[in-house]
Amino acid sequence: MDLLNSAYDLLIGYIVPFLFVLTIVVFFHELGHFLVARWCGVKVDAFSVGFGRELFGKTDAQGTRWKLSLIPLGGYVKFAGDENAASVPDRERIASMSDEEKASAFIAKPVWQRAAVVAAGPIANFILAIVIFSMIFMIFGKVVTLPVVDAVRSDSAAQVGGLMPGDRILSVDGEEISTFSELQRIVSVSADVPLVLDVERDTRVVTLTVTPEYKELTDRFGNVQRIGLLGVSRSPKADDLIQVTYGPVAAVSEGTKETAFIAVRTLDYLWGVISGREAADQLGGPIRVAQVSGQVATQGIIPLLSLAAVLSISIGLLNLMPIPMLDGGHLVYYFAEAVRGQPLSERVQDFGFRIGIGIVLLLMVFATWNDVVHLTKL
Repeated sequence: MDLLNSAYDLLIGYIVPFLFVLTIVVFFHELGHFLVARWCGVKVDAFSVGFGRELFGKTDAQGTRWKLSLIPLGGYVKFAGDENAASVPDRERIASMSDEEKASAFIAKPVWQRAAVVAAGPIANFILAIVIFSMIFMIFGKVVTLPVVDAVRSDSAAQVGGLMPGDRILSVDGEEISTFSELQRIVSVSADVPLVLDVERDTRVVTLTVTPEYKELTDRFGNVQRIGLLGVSRSPKADDLIQVTYGPVAAVSEGTKETAFIAVRTLDYLWGVISGREAADQLGGPIRVAQVSGQVATQGIIPLLSLAAVLSISIGLLNLMPIPMLDGGHLVYYFAEAVRGQPLSERVQDFGFRIGIGIVLLLMVFATWNDVVHLTKL
């Protein structure tokens, strides 16, 4: 009975939220490819959520097989003339096609149309994130805290920099801020970076320079984050709490800003890993996503949708990496084709795809290893 209860808890607590989040993200990514391909007149043979053996599916009037497959760790759209889900051309099949069939094959389309089809997947991920965040802001709004300092921790970066209780932060490096969360966001990505603050203190404006400390924080689920900290707490006074509501236009604007911030923060972290400034142990794979999905699901559907938006941004950025086999790799090929006036040779493309597969497999193994190490520390 204990084993059954554990299996049930694992299924409901982790697997179901994980599949919910991943399916939304994958479906919209592939839908981006699909819609632009149809718009460009490309015949789509299959639209699959998941890899491997088909569990069930249906063929539509245009001949596209919509299916759910056994391994729910991704998905693909397979175009006419493709050999596999990575859009590698099937030369033998293309050679045996009629002129009418070749006209609807992906490889027969102009380079700009192929590039548009490929780019549509990551773009759809960013649009999905904007839509999710916009809906949350429009329906629920958010409660914000004014950027007023309630307390300053002794021996902290804030105390060293001269911040005092009651100070209201007006701007950081010339950028105006209106909420404590905006201050936190800037500080969190600015560890060991001097920041110039304009502070309102007793009806006068004071300019201070503070350098956030690099700290490790552990949340209530045991997850470790490395961020910059000032060492101040926000004001708990009712007068400093504001309920903000958004109309449709303002909600979309906020949703776009949220998406852009997460994308920039992600790229900044990846560059930090490459340059040696950040540790790579924060990179996670399916196990970490499943774990976080289960943790976030305990807080309700809105945090789970927010996680889907964050994951969608990450998937969009990952697919834009210039690695053959990923969307970004295809775009590199198409750029080279546009510059040269002809495609790269089959040998070069095949060699690139082999390297791309190796890189992707190494990344998957590394991310999974990080996941396992992370679990052993909990």
